[in-house]
Amino acid sequence: MKYIYNFVLILFVVVLYQQPLRSETYFLDFKYILDQSNAGKKVNKILKEELDQGVKKLKNSEVKLQKEEKDIIQQKKLLSPEDYKKKITKLRAKVTSLQKERNTILNSVSKKRRKARTELLTALNPIVKDYMSEKNIKIVLDKKTILLGDEKLDITNEIMDLLNKKLTSINLN
Repeated sequence: MKYIYNFVLILFVVVLYQQPLRSETYFLDFKYILDQSNAGKKVNKILKEELDQGVKKLKNSEVKLQKEEKDIIQQKKLLSPEDYKKKITKLRAKVTSLQKERNTILNSVSKKRRKARTELLTALNPIVKDYMSEKNIKIVLDKKTILLGDEKLDITNEIMDLLNKKLTSINLN
C-alpha cells in the first residue's frame, strides 16, 4: 500500500509540473507578421515601387550608354586616336557613375527596409510582452526555430491583429 501511495504521489507531482509547461510555451512567425501586417504591407509596397523606379531609370541610362558605345565604335576609324581615347574615357566615367548610382539606390532601399523592420519590431515587442502577461505565457519562440509544433500554440494571428490596431503605417523618411 505504501508503494502505491508513493507511486500515485510521484505521478501526481509529475503531471502537475508538466501541465504548466505545455500551456505556457507558444510560438509566432515574426517574418509573416513583418510581411503581412498592414504597416508591413505598406512599407513593402513603397519600397518595391521605389526600387522599380530606380531600376527603370538605370535601365534607361544603360540603354543610352550602350547606344553611345556603339556610336563610338562606329566612329573609331574616323576619329583620331586622341579623340577616341577621350570619348572612351568619358564613356567609362559614365559607366562608373551609373554603377555608383545603382549602388546608391540599392543601399537606400536596403537602409529603409532595415529601418522599417526595426520600427516594426520595436512596436511589436511591447505588444508581445503585454499579450504574454495577459495570457500567462512564459515563453514565445519564433516559428523558424521550431521543427514541429501544434498549431494551437501558434499565436501569430492574434499578435498581428493587435499590431494592426496599434501600428497602421511606418514613416520611412
